[in-house]
Amino acid sequence: MLIQDRNDTDANHAAKLDKDTSNETQSELRGTKVADQPQQKKMTAHTNVALADDRKVPASKPRSRNPHKGKKMENKASQNRKVTDFFPIRKSNRKTKGELKNEEHKHLDDLIKNGVEEGLQVRAIEGKGRGVFAERGFKKGDFVVEYHGDLLEQAEAKRREARYAQDPQTGCYMYYFQYQAKTYCVDATRETGRLGRLINHSKAGNCQTKLHAIDGSPHLILVASRDIEAAEELLYDYGDRSKEAILAHPWLKH
Repeated sequence: MLIQDRNDTDANHAAKLDKDTSNETQSELRGTKVADQPQQKKMTAHTNVALADDRKVPASKPRSRNPHKGKKMENKASQNRKVTDFFPIRKSNRKTKGELKNEEHKHLDDLIKNGVEEGLQVRAIEGKGRGVFAERGFKKGDFVVEYHGDLLEQAEAKRREARYAQDPQTGCYMYYFQYQAKTYCVDATRETGRLGRLINHSKAGNCQTKLHAIDGSPHLILVASRDIEAAEELLYDYGDRSKEAILAHPWLKH
């Protein structure tokens, strides 16, 4: 019985130990869970804060890198406005080719209408009669003088020419040309104070003829075919290569 009691006692004691141990173990486990849960919440809260901070960082980076950038842009815009206010945009004064051509045409109109014959002088030339010389220089393309006379259509010009041929003392100052598919003639036979009719012939002249229309009416003018110096005789090619004309006026060959 003593042995049994001892054994029972031991067994009871062992059972008590096992029960206490089990209670302690469960208590420890419960303590671990209780201790772990706040830690996980703290870690979760910390992680959420970090993520929130990460989302805010990209938005705040430009301000942290260059906090004065916005002010500089505002100052630059302000300066631009001031420049525009004090220095308004100006339109170019450069004229187009069309405008320059119109001005040149109008200038020629005025010279022809007003009968301008500047920088010219009449001189007597031995063996040739009269001639016209430049008193000043002319640039290539410059207006020199108009070949002024009566503007005739071809039929009337031929009648006059036949009449002039009856008088050997009458010189021939008739210039034929084409304008808008029609033949015209400037008859400068009649003596006037205009000098274009007195300019002599040369195949290598320093002037050339040109047509210039004013209000639909053609005018025959002479312009410089090259630069002309003062004291040079003004010459142009009459363009008559007919045998009859050369026989009557041998100087046409040169």
